[in-house]
Amino acid sequence: MQTAIVTGGGRGIGAAISRKLAQDGYRILLTYSTSSKPAEMLVDRIRDSGIDAVAVNCDVTDAREVALLATHPWVIGGIDVLILNHGRYDRIDARSLDYAHLRRTMSTNFEGSFLIWESVKSSLRNDARICVIGSQLGTRGSPHGADYSASKAALALWARSLAQAVGSEGKRVNIVAPGFVDTDILAGDSPEKRASRIEEVPLKRIGTPDDIAETVSYLVSDDANYVTGVVVHVNGGLYLP
Repeated sequence: MQTAIVTGGGRGIGAAISRKLAQDGYRILLTYSTSSKPAEMLVDRIRDSGIDAVAVNCDVTDAREVALLATHPWVIGGIDVLILNHGRYDRIDARSLDYAHLRRTMSTNFEGSFLIWESVKSSLRNDARICVIGSQLGTRGSPHGADYSASKAALALWARSLAQAVGSEGKRVNIVAPGFVDTDILAGDSPEKRASRIEEVPLKRIGTPDDIAETVSYLVSDDANYVTGVVVHVNGGLYLP
């Protein structure tokens, strides 16, 4: 059975990706860092469907914990799909952003992805598929998320560079850039704010985690075997780069 790693795979977009890849037949190793209960519940749900799964506590900013992840038997046995989905987003006005806050965000979103890659790359099969979850804000920027935007921009350009470097090995690397998605990030919206978001989107709805998961499923499938180094914007027409 093929193995997929999904970082931040216990909640939101990561959970939807974990479920979808399990449906596609991958056994799932998902990581979490702050809340074990949703991750363990998802593992139980996947196992109930007849697919094996495991949840691993891993702080991607801690090189020692990431190194331990690389010793997991499923990782040593070979990785077919790597989904770099973890992230943090703390709303703060760009004018008020300080260095400490910037470092925390970059350490999680960008450097954490690099640490995961660096730690498990020797276990990636020759035809491994890597998918990075970026953001529309990594292209357009944000007045209340300059650090998040910068981290996602760095992540996307790193991933596109990696795609060029590992293509000759048969590996593919792509980036999915969501727009508004119904996750914890939008949970604090007032009804008025939510309505205004919907009005901004040409398709007139907020995206779902499953919308992102379906795109990821395609990108790591054989149907996309000549697709690498691309940024796929999944945003209902909100932002057209």
